[in-house]
Amino acid sequence: MNNGQLRIGLFGIGLDTYWPQFDGLKERLEGYLQKVETKLAAIHPDIINAGLVDSADKAFAAGRLFRAQEVDLIFLYVTTYALSSTVLPVVQKAKVPVIILNLSPEAAIDYTAFNAMTDRTKMTGEWLAYCSACPVPEIANVFSRTGIRFHQVTGMLNDDPDCWREIREWVEAGRVAHIMSNNRLGCMGHYYSGMLDIYTDLTQQYAYFGGHIELLEVEELAALRKHVTTAAMRERLALFDEAFDIQPDCSAEELEKAAITSVALDQLAAQHQLGSMAYYYKGTGNPDNETAISSIILGNSLLTANGVPVAGEYEVKNAQAMKIMDSFGAGGSFTEYYAVDFRDDVVLMGHDGPGHIAIAEGKTKVRPLYVYHGKVGSGLSVEMSVKNGPVTLLSVVEKKDGKLILLTAEGESVAGPILQIGNTNSRYRFSIGVRNFINQWNSHGPAHHCAVGVGHISTKIEKLGLLLGMDVVKVC
Repeated sequence: MNNGQLRIGLFGIGLDTYWPQFDGLKERLEGYLQKVETKLAAIHPDIINAGLVDSADKAFAAGRLFRAQEVDLIFLYVTTYALSSTVLPVVQKAKVPVIILNLSPEAAIDYTAFNAMTDRTKMTGEWLAYCSACPVPEIANVFSRTGIRFHQVTGMLNDDPDCWREIREWVEAGRVAHIMSNNRLGCMGHYYSGMLDIYTDLTQQYAYFGGHIELLEVEELAALRKHVTTAAMRERLALFDEAFDIQPDCSAEELEKAAITSVALDQLAAQHQLGSMAYYYKGTGNPDNETAISSIILGNSLLTANGVPVAGEYEVKNAQAMKIMDSFGAGGSFTEYYAVDFRDDVVLMGHDGPGHIAIAEGKTKVRPLYVYHGKVGSGLSVEMSVKNGPVTLLSVVEKKDGKLILLTAEGESVAGPILQIGNTNSRYRFSIGVRNFINQWNSHGPAHHCAVGVGHISTKIEKLGLLLGMDVVKVC
């Protein structure tokens, strides 16, 4: 079973009738295919190359190979004209998304040199080496009529950075789709009562993303806390000193509670092989549970910064969004509207609970909160801003018909005053202005939470949506 890294299938196409007619054409096209493999392998090493498919028999064999190797994504390199009947069996058997690479070997044919050739047969062979665009409409027609999901990249094999940037984004989107399909999402506790927008159909999460959802009891975390040793607690306190800017009004007692819970959280994540988590629990009436939940923020912030993003308020959809952003290497911090600054044309966004400290502007502060607003208990919390510069927002939106879509927007995290309240907290500016951004974002009916990551990556998210069969809406 391929549950490791993304595995890419690659094959070129041609027409076997040509080979005896045009000396050296097959070898030339195989050389082009080898160059594509080399370039792809530089982006992602796990490539299954089925070679140049030029007949129906080879097509069926390539399809069986890809299926046996459990490839996640296929790149179909069009080298010259080929019959669609030699293409369709490959992807029908593999049953994974396919990217058509319509790549010319150079920017243009050397017309002067070409027309100076005196052998018409050699001229045709030379032309066929540039004929990659010819069969693409035929392939697209057949794929469309047979229900094959396909996407296209049109450009040049050489000296075309835009083309290869697009191919790289397809690979990255495929890698994230693979991560999501193998991700184990933990759901610990229960929904925040009455917060209707965050409720979701877990089976629909499986339908779009795959993976596994593990329902966890808070008692399991509370039990793990009881077995954390003093040495492990002290080691975690030392890690806190490295990772956070701990403010002087944080008590030793609260730091020790948080350290114990952090160690227990790591154990919980390891035992269930979690790649992400959503949590919320009142804990009222059970001191052990209440202590575990009230001391959870620092540990969850460390998990989030180390590839296990954690969403508060049991926001499953946002845990998925955060995992997507983190898998793209953009981070993915839990956030919501805080306030609007019309004077500076920015929206303040943040959230209580854990933050993605790996994408913080400077070192994340730890402050004591004597009340968790709207929640039970008190304890330590993190205060951070997302790095100044380009950012992308992402929301997994559940629509009236139950379908999921990806809602995204690109903006900038800008410097300026924030609310020093012990929460994550940033100032975001958008190209369409804060009024239009808020109105347009809200018009698509997202939950009030979203994930924020660094960089502008909406084009990658759009490709991920295409691979997952999800609509993607970009606000700006």
